[in-house]
Amino acid sequence: MNRHFRRGFLHARLLAIASLFLLAGGALVARGANSAEAGADPVPELRAVDKDVQDLKKQLVDLNRDLFKLEEEILYPASTQVAVFLSVNVGTFFALDSVTVKVDDKEVANYLYTEREVQALHRGGVQKLYLGNLKSGPHELVAFFTGKGPHDRDYRRGTSVSFEKAVGAKYVELRISDREASLQPEFVVRQWE
Repeated sequence: MNRHFRRGFLHARLLAIASLFLLAGGALVARGANSAEAGADPVPELRAVDKDVQDLKKQLVDLNRDLFKLEEEILYPASTQVAVFLSVNVGTFFALDSVTVKVDDKEVANYLYTEREVQALHRGGVQKLYLGNLKSGPHELVAFFTGKGPHDRDYRRGTSVSFEKAVGAKYVELRISDREASLQPEFVVRQWE
């Protein structure tokens, strides 16, 4: 099935379910008012409508997830996809404040970290800094790290890597680690296939 057709179809289904959700909510209010006027017990009817509404909510969430996956597929096909991730190993000699990433002299990501985000990275978290498309061929990635280095000094370091983009997804990891021998932080770029 054509991707654009599938996307349009999923979008139409999503709108239809959202409309049904709104109609069910209106029906719930109307049934409750009619039951209250008639003096009947509205509980069984309300439970049935509530179950219908919950089913519609689940369908809406499922369709939204499918639509997101399809959009990712269309915008970032695997044949041209490049993803850049950041990880921190130990981090005793460097307190991260921000990261700037350039690909082929074009800034593609600039991120300023909160204390909680830095703590998450220290606990083993990995952040996706950039997801984009690159054509096949040679490329250069440059990353600048800003923060506090040893002895609480302002620290700005960069690292770069030249890589060959082939057909298929390309994954690059920016890793901040400690170099125990020199008591300095180390900034490493690793390529994953």
